[in-house]
Amino acid sequence: MKKFLSVLLTLCMVVSMGACSGNKTPVETTNPSGSTSTETSKTDPKPPEKTKVNVAYMPNYASLWGVLTAMDKGYFEEESLDITLWEFADGPSEIAAMEGGSIDLAYIGHGAHKLCINGQAQIFLPSSVHNTDRIIVLPSSGVKTVEELPKLKGKKIAFNGGSSSETALNGALKVAGLTRDDIKGYEMDATNMVAAMVSGNVDACTAWNPYSNQIMENCKDAVELEFATDAVNLSSWICLPSYAAKNKDTLVKFTRALLKGMEFAAKEENWPYVVELYAKKCAKDPKGCEVETADAQWFSSEDIKTKIHDKSMDELYKRQQQMFIDGGAVKEPVDLSKYILFDVIKEALG
Repeated sequence: MKKFLSVLLTLCMVVSMGACSGNKTPVETTNPSGSTSTETSKTDPKPPEKTKVNVAYMPNYASLWGVLTAMDKGYFEEESLDITLWEFADGPSEIAAMEGGSIDLAYIGHGAHKLCINGQAQIFLPSSVHNTDRIIVLPSSGVKTVEELPKLKGKKIAFNGGSSSETALNGALKVAGLTRDDIKGYEMDATNMVAAMVSGNVDACTAWNPYSNQIMENCKDAVELEFATDAVNLSSWICLPSYAAKNKDTLVKFTRALLKGMEFAAKEENWPYVVELYAKKCAKDPKGCEVETADAQWFSSEDIKTKIHDKSMDELYKRQQQMFIDGGAVKEPVDLSKYILFDVIKEALG
């Protein structure tokens, strides 16, 4: 009897162990079609880790209109990218930060493009273009209209070297029939430019938003003059050649997400939405930000696709390059393929 009970207890333990281990045993199921398949329990795969990308921007609408939209709409998350924005005053400072390793990608205005042409950085996406420039003059300049720009001779003019500010200064002098030797030029950063204008230490300056708005708000009787030249002022998104070589997949993902944001934000009916994002990011009054929407032609993804296809984008960058050659900042023509990553643009456009 004892032997019988011992055997029975052993059998019960075996059956119990088999039942407990049933979740590891293949289970045969019948599909609606009547066929059978074998399945094992599976754990959900881990979501892909996000790639961190440090992005440099300037506190103006032109820099933020597309990237903030893409962030708010979740387009970067769709590409498993974790974006962190870092504020800079100008393009040359951004490129210096990229060379130092703290920044991966950056938005630049027109002036810093000469650094791309000279090999320091590469363009992976155009952002916007405008064909006019501005100069702000105080009453001390004696200038009230574009026709009176020749009166700037001998005056003190503040500008930011290497940026679109210097390009605007050169354009104003060209319209006035003057050269740099005809004025007293003072090179300074954008913040000091605002202070110099408010204090009256200079007679004029070439600033960009938001600094130009600050000057106009704080300088009584200041006048902002817009003048047309044959200039092509492009803004673009850039990275270092070394980053592009090692991170093409990330670059394509970032560009693809940014293009989605630009497609939405380029439409005029969506500008109020974008202005709200920009104003919140930079802690500004939305009403005061609205004026910046008229600063340029904002490229949609369709605009870029068309201009890449018909080569008109090439012509814009060639004209820009010629401006730098004429001004002495670039020695000789450079093939666009040397500093514009057309393959990344086309892949992101699909």
